Amino acid sequence: MEMHQLRYFAAVVDEGTFTAAAARLHVSQSGVSTQVAKLEHELGQQLLDRSGRQVRLTPAGEAVLPLARSALATLDAIRHTAAEFADAVRGRVRLGMITGCSIPPFLDTVADLGRSHPGIELSLHEGPSEDLQAQVLSGSLDLALIGYAGEASPGLDTTVVVDEPIAAVVPAGHPLDRAGPRLADLRGEKVLCLSPGTGIRAAYADSCRRLGLDPRVDIEASSPAALLRLAERGAGVAVLSASSAGGAGLRAVPLADAVTHARLGLVARRDQRSPAVRLLRNRLSTALRSG
Repeated sequence: MEMHQLRYFAAVVDEGTFTAAAARLHVSQSGVSTQVAKLEHELGQQLLDRSGRQVRLTPAGEAVLPLARSALATLDAIRHTAAEFADAVRGRVRLGMITGCSIPPFLDTVADLGRSHPGIELSLHEGPSEDLQAQVLSGSLDLALIGYAGEASPGLDTTVVVDEPIAAVVPAGHPLDRAGPRLADLRGEKVLCLSPGTGIRAAYADSCRRLGLDPRVDIEASSPAALLRLAERGAGVAVLSASSAGGAGLRAVPLADAVTHARLGLVARRDQRSPAVRLLRNRLSTALRSG
């Protein structure tokens, strides 16, 4: 049994066809087919059902696949660990970030990595937090910065970098610009909040439901900056994190009964062993906590 046979097998499962797997691996379709067939012959079991338009796993294939992925992950970890002893961290890091992310310490750290570690190939992908968690769990992303409420998805190793209450962001002098406003006080106001799938939206919705309130949102946007500009112009009350008020004349007033906090965290699979991922995660964690 050869490791490349396991890699080809996993690629066919991921892509659904031998042709697509071959394109991803930059080898011929016949080469992928031949090597997977050799693997099946050596194991004495058919791993893939080729009868349909899409290749499907047989029961034996379903049992073998997680073991194959584990073996491939172990091989990658061995290679990355050996590279560390050569005084050069190398590898590929597929990093996810929440939609509309404009956090300077995060962006500064990402930009600096390429200069300080040219052996690391970094790609950056933007999306909703819920999608990013799913992509980390599936292995299509290595690391992601997400916003969430409560706990991140099971199976993820989470480093919390921000944990703070949600607040009503209003112009100075607004009726809610006072000590101890409550969620019920938002009734009669236009509520501005981030899109579903973000940590702040989840924290707002969960806090409302615990009190039997409707988590109504009148205007939603994908970035805090857009909500702040709308709040500045009197479009409504922005529900954001307590530290987010950055516009001239805006005040972030914590909502006294919003018990669910908004969190910002770095998530990776628990079996993630890449030195490159570990390096970036440590740098981002330090930068975000001190920033």
